[in-house]
Amino acid sequence: MARIAPLVIDWKPDRTSNVPVTEQIVDYMCHQVSSGVWPIGARLPSQRAMAEGFGVNRSTVIAAITELTDYGIVEGLHGAGTRIVSNTWSLMLPGAPDWADYVSSGFFEANNATIQTINRMEFAPNIARLGTGELDPRLFPRDMWKQVLTEAAQEIDSLGYPPPAGMTVLREAIAAHMCRSGVNCTPAQVLITSGALQALQLISVSLLSAGSTVFAEAPSYIKSLQVFQSAGMRLSGVTMDDQGLRADALEHALGEYRAVSGKGADAVLYTIPTNHNPTGVTMTNQHRHDLIDCCVANRLPIIEDNAYQDLYFGDEMPKPLKTMDETGMVITLGSASKSLAPGLRIGWIIANEPIVQRLADVKMQMDYGASLLSQWAFARFLTSGLYDRYLVDLKRELHRRRDAAMESLERHFLGRAHWSRPDGGFYVWLTFEQPVRTSRLFQAALKRGVLLNPGDIYDFEGDNSLRLSYAYTTPEEFEASVDVLAQVVREVL
Repeated sequence: MARIAPLVIDWKPDRTSNVPVTEQIVDYMCHQVSSGVWPIGARLPSQRAMAEGFGVNRSTVIAAITELTDYGIVEGLHGAGTRIVSNTWSLMLPGAPDWADYVSSGFFEANNATIQTINRMEFAPNIARLGTGELDPRLFPRDMWKQVLTEAAQEIDSLGYPPPAGMTVLREAIAAHMCRSGVNCTPAQVLITSGALQALQLISVSLLSAGSTVFAEAPSYIKSLQVFQSAGMRLSGVTMDDQGLRADALEHALGEYRAVSGKGADAVLYTIPTNHNPTGVTMTNQHRHDLIDCCVANRLPIIEDNAYQDLYFGDEMPKPLKTMDETGMVITLGSASKSLAPGLRIGWIIANEPIVQRLADVKMQMDYGASLLSQWAFARFLTSGLYDRYLVDLKRELHRRRDAAMESLERHFLGRAHWSRPDGGFYVWLTFEQPVRTSRLFQAALKRGVLLNPGDIYDFEGDNSLRLSYAYTTPEEFEASVDVLAQVVREVL
């Protein structure tokens, strides 16, 4: 392999500036990396050469390199000098936003009226929840929980504050769980959060600047949240097909974005590649490789939401995008909420260690750590084998409910709508063949005791769709609700 030539430095810090010289050097080097002038794998000049190039003492160069190493941007390799190893997330650490700024500004925006109604009516009695994003409570593994909590009562002798990044035993268990899916990570690269939603909040206030753009599938779960918008970011939808997000559409969207804004390094991609919410689509391996190639070429960091990864029941479990990540550009999120219990409030982030440390510091400012009892319980589920045993039965039941849901939709909507056929997760994305005012449909169905999730709360444009779920209801209950839906559609049309 040809030896990569050292980089040339033709810039010097401004001695008249109020910004410290070391900080100027760090900022300059970050800009060279983010702009692509200094590529991944490039070898930095020797410390002596950099000191001469910058016109500073060698100690100043050492301080700058140490800071860049702490961020995970460069890495000293034995016998090969110091090389650039990351050009995405790590670049967001220098000068990252301060959580305290958001606390003082009261930045959370309200959900729209439809989402507020859904959140309220999900707890109303005698309501059929046809689109809810939650498992049927009747599938709760009561006996397993009794075993775990009995052991907790016997073994736990205190409930103090957990370490900033989470309990060691849980971080080790999650790292092992992720390694089995192909994501090779260490416990030091795992951060425990209070659900995957908090993970998004941490990223939005700790790494992304106001005015950044978040690209996401159209439609997307993130469109129904205010977490990024509340932090001053813009959302941009990217076309997907029945094989997942299209890399060519992302390339086009990035080109338009940069042509209009003139910006390049202030955007990220949020994607749910497996059992997508709300469509149920699982991204094919070819689409995944194309997407990674596109993001590497454009230095676009990725937030991979794998909350539904463990619920895939197709023939071949897809590999997470993180397995294709060679430069730390992918941050992967996981959660126990969808598979085990939403009330557990346990999620996690897989990222390079400097990112985990930064987010852990901000998390401590938020809540001083996720519930210690919840962390202990989930760790025991993972290490005892109970979780894997539970997943086998759960996926079998979800598969059965998916098949029954497909039959119900064929009976009631064949020729009047088309829909996705998921290989896991909860959701079916149903789109009517004729225009339907989904807001009117939502209200009419609610009066008949059926709570819907209209597609327009997830989409970037008005659509003709509904998110349906077969996970919360039995096949008989799903059939009865779809029957009501079909009657209401005829009335609305």
